[in-house]
Amino acid sequence: MATLQDLLSARTHEAAPALVEPLPGGRLRCHACGHRCPIPEGAVGVCKVRFNEGGRLQVPWGYVGGVQCDPVEKKPFFHVYPGALAYSFGMLGCDLHCSYCQNWVTSQALRDPHAGAPPRDTTPQSLVQEALRQGARLVVSTYNEPLITVEWATAIFQEARAHGLATAFVSNGNGTPRVLEYLRPHIDAYKVDLKSFDDRRYRDLGGRLQPILDTITWLHGAGVWVEIVTLLVSGFNDSEAELTGLTEFIASVSPDIPWHVTAFHQDYKMTDPADTTPQMLLRAAGIARRSGLRYIYAGNQPGRVGALEHTHCAGCGERLISRYGYFIQDYRLQADGTCPRCNGRIPGIWGTRFEGQRTATPYLPHDRTRLSVL
Repeated sequence: MATLQDLLSARTHEAAPALVEPLPGGRLRCHACGHRCPIPEGAVGVCKVRFNEGGRLQVPWGYVGGVQCDPVEKKPFFHVYPGALAYSFGMLGCDLHCSYCQNWVTSQALRDPHAGAPPRDTTPQSLVQEALRQGARLVVSTYNEPLITVEWATAIFQEARAHGLATAFVSNGNGTPRVLEYLRPHIDAYKVDLKSFDDRRYRDLGGRLQPILDTITWLHGAGVWVEIVTLLVSGFNDSEAELTGLTEFIASVSPDIPWHVTAFHQDYKMTDPADTTPQMLLRAAGIARRSGLRYIYAGNQPGRVGALEHTHCAGCGERLISRYGYFIQDYRLQADGTCPRCNGRIPGIWGTRFEGQRTATPYLPHDRTRLSVL
């Protein structure tokens, strides 16, 4: 009986030349993520889905491990078409191994025998047509780490943009200049998980801090809309010194980058820390405010974090978008993305008008079962 690895290895495509560097001895250096793995013939990279076969770097292609229609606020993007529907897709695999991963069924599918979502054959054209049929405003690569499946995501994004859809990544941000340059022509928005501001913590998760910081800086400089999320975990990344360093870094790139501090709940292999409380989120938001950030949000605690679910004008303080969880309660931005009170420009990707709430909860596309299970 074929293993999951066998099934995925048969659904591959040669890597983009820009992401491959030949090395002596038949090795290939992969530039899809910050590990920059030098992969010998017959071996896989850290991600376990990119591999050297006969001197060619083979990468995932032609399937999805998950498809779901989400409110864009779930990603979370709060400054990208509020209320819109995000057609979200993912493959399998990740270049990190976070013990609290909330998408571990897809991200850890080749590391953990208890993980694994049934892959389904599909094409970029069929995914985009379904996104259009569902009324999505953007297409998002998520659920696994999209950098390690960037060629597939880019093929879908090209099709999506040809039909007027926006595109986005939900990513750990462990990038390289090569992969970001490859992706840049095809992407509008990028959510980065900045998990910690301590390199030792990042090494516990299987990565390093500096590539994530470099990715954030690069994306902002290249004009990609960036929002940053930090899952607040007691005893892991919630010290005042670390939160100060983290939020001061974001502010040094741009004080207009939205920062979402979200509540941890016990999941996967991390069951020791207590769940994050609203008070902990409010404290972190206060640190971010002192660091100079202008758009600070607290997530996973609807109705319990005061004004931190809402968008306010950084100039005059006017409330512009009111939320309860993923639900848009009120929308007062003007057509050009400015405040109706002071005409100050609110940074983000806005529509010319609010097109209404597509959904306040995630739901599955109607044709999910039509995709053949491998």
